[in-house]
Amino acid sequence: MFDFVKTFYSVVGVFFVLYLMGYSTFLMASVILGALELYRDHKKRRYHNEIEHEYYVPVSIVVPAYNEEITVVDTVKSLLMMDYRLYEIVVVDDGSKDRTTQVLLDAFHLKKVSRPINRKIRCKREINVYEGKINHISVTLVRKENGGKADALNMGINASRYPYFICMDADSVLQRDSLKNIVKPVLEDDSVVAVGGLVRIANCAVLKEGELVDYHMPWNPIVGMQILEYDRSFMASRILLDKFNGNLIISGAFGLFQKSAVSDVGGYDSTTMGEDMELVVKLHAFCRINQLPYSIKYAPDAICWSQCPSTIRDLKKQRRRWYLGLFQSLKKHRKMFFSPEFGVVGSVSYLYYLLYELLSPFIELFGIITMVLAYVVNLINVPFMIMFFVIYALYGAVLTITAFFSRIYTQNIKLSFTDVVKSIYLCLAESVFFRFIQAFTRMTAFIGYQKKKNVWGQIKRQKMNMGEEK
Repeated sequence: MFDFVKTFYSVVGVFFVLYLMGYSTFLMASVILGALELYRDHKKRRYHNEIEHEYYVPVSIVVPAYNEEITVVDTVKSLLMMDYRLYEIVVVDDGSKDRTTQVLLDAFHLKKVSRPINRKIRCKREINVYEGKINHISVTLVRKENGGKADALNMGINASRYPYFICMDADSVLQRDSLKNIVKPVLEDDSVVAVGGLVRIANCAVLKEGELVDYHMPWNPIVGMQILEYDRSFMASRILLDKFNGNLIISGAFGLFQKSAVSDVGGYDSTTMGEDMELVVKLHAFCRINQLPYSIKYAPDAICWSQCPSTIRDLKKQRRRWYLGLFQSLKKHRKMFFSPEFGVVGSVSYLYYLLYELLSPFIELFGIITMVLAYVVNLINVPFMIMFFVIYALYGAVLTITAFFSRIYTQNIKLSFTDVVKSIYLCLAESVFFRFIQAFTRMTAFIGYQKKKNVWGQIKRQKMNMGEEK
């Protein structure tokens, strides 16, 4: 019996070593590649080594909103400042219970119109449509019956006039050059059906007329740890996966899509919580099954500033929704897993999200239980185990801080000495404590799943810092 227990723990030990080696190798490779890619792009911009063009892809910016009276006006104001010539703004109020529609009408003096909307993609009915022109930019507001974020996005696509659309959140603002940068992959390759942009945390930033004028690390550790996490995630894995057309996620806060391709796959799925990921996976599947030439790209210099949760409660609500969306997307498209028809997307991308995103909290819980039992039967070297986890935590922290400072350097952001110290402290905290918060949230995500699976994920909003005090 004792020999069986020793063999079991040996097998478990080998599994966890391989599991951690796989994750750490992927993370290291992606961070190094991401840093090199950002540095190369930074040098190109510095020496103006890019072809300037006067071609503009017509773009509709779709902003779904539900109870966003605090931030939605600032979002639209930021969109009116884009350094781009040919675009429109479509805001969809999904039956808000606050003054979302009224604050927009008051701020932009939109007029009620009798405009028919062609429902090429299924969605709930509109209640009222308002239109106006501000600085030669068409602004449309659609107030509709409540149907959830995906349904609001589908309405926005139906109401849009242009062949490409951008989806973004009502608590986000774009930098002035974001549209110009996110359409570059489309100009370079007409087979591009979607492009993801970079999302950064707005809680610590001051933007004035679409330009970043001040940046600091916050004292709130919940916000600070998310800043580091976002910079590592968007710089690292997405740049690496982009090299082989393997990105499965484009953030709902900022992404560009070809409208005809999205219409062909039926638009956003209103039955899932992760409508953004589900759409991207669905585009991969549709194009590969029908043997259509396509690519899904990532544009790291197209930047969107979005608010993040500032409390653990709101953070858990947001991450619960993300995790359930991941589960629904992977489950719905499980035929992709290791299918030759889907190539690297099925064998690498799907495997990565399955092992290191979906199953990781349960694998980690199993590891903790195994270590406790091993300690009870005296089959574990406690000092070695502690040293191993300290080294692993430091390794993760070094990669995180590398990703963070690479982003800071290549965007010419200046940090104070206090901000640098806070960054180093927070990267250690993010590597240890934030991971456990995430793991607990994911493991408990299915509680109340059926009851709330189609509910808007609401977090407490704060007014954007748009530089009024500067």
